[in-house]
Amino acid sequence: MKVYKLIFIFSLLMASCAATNPSKKITIHTIGDSTMAIKPDTDKNPERGWVQVLPQFFTDHVQIFNHAVNGRSTKSFRELGHWKPVLESLKKGDYLFIQFGHNDAKETDPTRYTNPQTSYRHNLIRYIEEARSKGAIPILFSSIARRKFNKEGVLLDSHGNYTLIARLVAQEMKVPFFDMQYLTENLEMQYGVEGSRKLHLHFAPNEIPYYPEGKTDDTHLSVLGATEISKLFVEELKRQHHPLAKYLRN
Repeated sequence: MKVYKLIFIFSLLMASCAATNPSKKITIHTIGDSTMAIKPDTDKNPERGWVQVLPQFFTDHVQIFNHAVNGRSTKSFRELGHWKPVLESLKKGDYLFIQFGHNDAKETDPTRYTNPQTSYRHNLIRYIEEARSKGAIPILFSSIARRKFNKEGVLLDSHGNYTLIARLVAQEMKVPFFDMQYLTENLEMQYGVEGSRKLHLHFAPNEIPYYPEGKTDDTHLSVLGATEISKLFVEELKRQHHPLAKYLRN
């Protein structure tokens, strides 16, 4: 009897140690589009996804698996087979960052377009429910802003109802929401009409070898832009007192 009692106490101690093990990794999976995704040829390519540069802000206790893919919407990410391996890899306690919207708005592309009030909403809910079925913790993000100033220097909205629907789904499903559109609109305006070019991909012909013909892209991010957006997310983690904030580097 004493032996069984000792075994029971030992098992409790081992479980307690495992639960408080400081070496246990916190795992974040991310799904989304090109504004998050990892870019190839980083030694030459000036483009970055904002999640691509995010690991530098976390301690070694956090590992990030960035599954975002260029050009994907809530519809095409699933239908082209990207979601299935992510779902299979999710474990209890993992975080899932969900950020779509840019490509859901492609009205001329039936493989990507989703109506924000109907299919976009239901697609987000489905990702959340499936993540939760694996014990993972979903977090919703609105799309980052595009650099879209009119001739008067006013930054215009690029995402219509997609941001609103993401916020409403987050409220309905009781998941954390990070309004990256609001945060990045403020960033674009802070840099101004001309200065905000540096956040994106603006290069004259032959300015850099990667774009010999030049580049004008107000959606995708430079190293500076991706880093600034990661910093905004980090500050919002702190402001929301989110559990992930305790794993940020000082």
